[in-house]
Amino acid sequence: MSTTRSKEWSGGWKRSVPEIVAETERLRLRNWEDADEQQFYEIMNTPAVMRHLGGVQTPEEWNAAYQRICGFTRDFGHTFWILEDKASREIQGFCGLKRVNAPGAGDLTGMPEIGWRLRESAWGRGIAKEAPIATLDLAFERFGYDHVIALTIPANEESQGLMQRLGMTRRKDLDFIDTRFGPEMNPAIVFRMEAADWPGARAPLAMR
Repeated sequence: MSTTRSKEWSGGWKRSVPEIVAETERLRLRNWEDADEQQFYEIMNTPAVMRHLGGVQTPEEWNAAYQRICGFTRDFGHTFWILEDKASREIQGFCGLKRVNAPGAGDLTGMPEIGWRLRESAWGRGIAKEAPIATLDLAFERFGYDHVIALTIPANEESQGLMQRLGMTRRKDLDFIDTRFGPEMNPAIVFRMEAADWPGARAPLAMR
């Protein structure tokens, strides 16, 4: 089970301590601090991690992405938070919420979107399920969204499988062409979770 921490609780921390947004059995979801930008790039910018995300990034491309991540916090109060191992304090990746902003998304634009990215050493350990469960809890309980969207590409069968295991509903009627990418990464595949359906979907996940 995940636990969340209120802004009031964290308000007394020293500025140098990043806010912890939620905790699970093994993970912390926390806000970014300046040192994370370079460390995340060094850990995560590998061909294996980035193979379904447009390929490895230049430092300039990653900096632009990092600025967008920081902007989500400023604009929406949430972002793709750092995933940190509670025991080692090592970065495992990110997971969190933004708003759909992909070109071509049409009516999906502005809807809450869950996303995740994990380092290679975190694969196969159940973290890919543990972190999104905590994020969906936050989406519906703290932020009060009535639904959440997840996006992936046809070749990323691993992400599609995780979306299915989380109980998300495949919405082929919402698929769209992301104009940033060519046919090998299109169409954008859409899954959706309703707030009303999350308690029923979450219960069996907690027992596995």
